[in-house]
Amino acid sequence: MASVRKIQVTFDCADPARVAGFWCEVLGYEQQGSACIDPSGVGPRLYFQRVPEGKVVKNRVHIDVRVGTGLVGDERVAALEAECARLVTLGAVRVRLLRADGVNESCLVMQDIEGNEFCLD
Repeated sequence: MASVRKIQVTFDCADPARVAGFWCEVLGYEQQGSACIDPSGVGPRLYFQRVPEGKVVKNRVHIDVRVGTGLVGDERVAALEAECARLVTLGAVRVRLLRADGVNESCLVMQDIEGNEFCLD
């Protein structure tokens, strides 16, 4: 069986170019129409396709933006909050901070410009 070498993550949305632009800013990717491409070639391609129906329920799959890797406690929360502030200026919405619970480190739940959930982790 051949192994998969590259993947593309596809998102349904109302305004593909706008949502692609948002995620390219978040991730430092380059926009190619309705797609976001990692300039280093390492990360997956993100593709945004127009669909007629709107978002109705919580996402079953979401993106974790890893901004707190290796950080713990207040230092981690400060890094999450700083990135949250940057993303809010791009149109993201802060939902809630989930504090460390002894098993998982703190993360911050957010929504993109069309209401899709993602985490700052």
